[in-house]
Order: sequence, then C-alpha cells, then structure tokens
Amino acid sequence: MEIKVGVRDVPREVIVETNESGSAIEAALAEALKEQGLLTLTDEKGRKVIIPAAQIAYVELGSEHTRAVGFGAVNN
Repeated sequence: MEIKVGVRDVPREVIVETNESGSAIEAALAEALKEQGLLTLTDEKGRKVIIPAAQIAYVELGSEHTRAVGFGAVNN
C-alpha cells in the first residue's frame, strides 16, 4: 500500500510503500494525533519513517490491492 503524508511547511510529501493494512495505518494515525506524539510508518524493507503528528497536514492511503504488471500467457 502506498501512503502519502503531507507535512506542514515542507513542499514535498512523504511517500511510503508498506505492507501494513489501511485500518492499521488509520489506527496509528488516530493514536498519534490523540497523543500529539509521533506517527511511525514502516516501509516494505523494514525502514521506519517517523513524523511528528502536530506537523501532519494530510494522509492519503492508496489501494491495498496491487495490480499485476506484465504480460500473461494467452491460450488459443
């Protein structure tokens, strides 16, 4: 899943590809905003991105289902 986070006063958004579900991301975001703490996201390679909740402008969650890319075999 692709997650885009807009950070206040930063011209570029933070983009993270993760294996976490959308509901898990929403729960982590809600908790970070409630506690005025940190939103911690872990990407597909295990790296962590930490963003102060007070600086988050928006969060965009992509589709949880990935599209297959490539050519399939065609049976005639």
